[in-house]
This record gives sequence, C-alpha cells and structure tokens, in this order.
Amino acid sequence: MKIKALAAIFTTVFTANVHADTVGLYLGGQFWQSNASGTLGAQNTQVDFNLENEQQASFFVAVEHPLPFLPNLRIANTTIDTTGSASLTQALDFGGDSFPISNQVNAAVDIGYTDYTLYYELVDNRAISFDLGLTARDFRGDIALTGSTVLIEECELIVPDTCVAPTVTGSRIPQGKVNIDDIEPMLYALTNIRLPLNGLNFLVQGEVSFIDDHSLADYQVGLSYDLVQNMAVDLNVTLGYRVVNLEFEDLDGLYSDLKFKGAFAGAVVHF
Repeated sequence: MKIKALAAIFTTVFTANVHADTVGLYLGGQFWQSNASGTLGAQNTQVDFNLENEQQASFFVAVEHPLPFLPNLRIANTTIDTTGSASLTQALDFGGDSFPISNQVNAAVDIGYTDYTLYYELVDNRAISFDLGLTARDFRGDIALTGSTVLIEECELIVPDTCVAPTVTGSRIPQGKVNIDDIEPMLYALTNIRLPLNGLNFLVQGEVSFIDDHSLADYQVGLSYDLVQNMAVDLNVTLGYRVVNLEFEDLDGLYSDLKFKGAFAGAVVHF
C-alpha cells in the first residue's frame, strides 16, 4: 500500500509543470538544543539511559534549476551526540558483551547522517512554495556502552548447581559497541507560506521513512524572516522547533526508540 501511494505521488510530481526560472544555490545551517528521551538496547531489554540534553548542528546545500523534468538536489548533514547513564534492572547483551543486572552502565550516542534528496517544486509563487521528493538517509556512527567493574569468580560445586564459597580470580569492565552503517529511504516535503507581515514566512519541513523495518521521522516547523533581499543574494534567518525520531528494529543488533526535540535557530543564504 505504501509503495502504491508513493508511486501515485510521484506520478503527479513528474507530470507537474512547475519549476524554478533560474539556477539557484542555497546554503543553510542551524543549531538546536535537543531534549533527548527514550530507550535503547537489545530486543527484549530496552534501557532508559537518561540521556543528556545537548546542542546539535545541521547544515545543507541545495541546487535548483529551470529544467522541468530533472529533480533539484539537496544534501544535508546532521549530527546527534549525547551521553547518559543507568543502573540495569535486568541483564543486557549489547555489542558483543554482557552487562549483568545492577551494573552501572554509561552510554555514548554518536550518530550522524547525510541526506541526499532529489525533489521537485510543485508550487512556487509569491504566496506559497511546496517541494516534494525522495531522500536517501546515510547513517554513520556508533552507540557504545561501558559498564562498571565486574568481579570474575570461580567456585566449587559442592551441591549440584549451587556455588559455595566463590573465589575471586579477577575483574573486567564490560564494553559493547554497535556500529551504525545504513541507508534508509525517506519521503521529503517542504512548505513555505508567506505571511501578511512583510518578509515573514511560515515553514514546515519533514522527512519520514516508508518501509516497515524501522520507523524514522525528522520534521520541523518555524518562522523565517527575509533579512536581506537584493539582486545578488538573499539572506533569511529562521527560528523554530525540530523533532527527530529514531526507532530501529535490529539495525546491526541495535534496538532503539529515541526522540530528540527542541528549539532551533539558523540561517539560509540564496545566490
């Protein structure tokens, strides 16, 4: 059903006779204060590591042209880094190592992704613009867990299956890491509506996955203001709110239900 809906959408896109009049280059970026929440771990052991709220960054470049049947190109890069800690209420197998119950475990999330987007301008006039396209989201990064010291014990089984007077023979620090290397297809849309106040615009941008293995979403709403507009360059400043959902089902052994959300500030330059 999703594939049929997607095909119908892009049939409309390819037959649309709306396009830019000239070649344009867009450069933009934003910083956003993300509030992190959610869980990660193994299939049957999800842990809330009380992830820290951190400042994240995102940058993009886009090229638009007047050729009606060739898509425009947008490349964006986003980084999501955070850390957290939790005391395990159940044992956890993660990244090639085992973490026992009650172990204090530190988590380090270092995820980055680059979006390669091909899109069309379906509407582009003084009042509103609407873009629609497909994104290949290229994930790169890792999630690492480091536990507290675990004693290594040996014992003699005086009674079957019962350890009596265990002897400590050493210690170890559990460490597990899952490397993320995956490309996910996503649907891309952007709407920009000019408001009655001179130079002020309302924008909505979103990307969502359309396959069943993982549930991913990245969307933002905000306002932009035309700070500079002349024949040579346009400069817009933006303020808004962004949400990123990362719900992975067995991505190289990673299971997660993470959300990062918060206010952002940015700028876009158009040549």
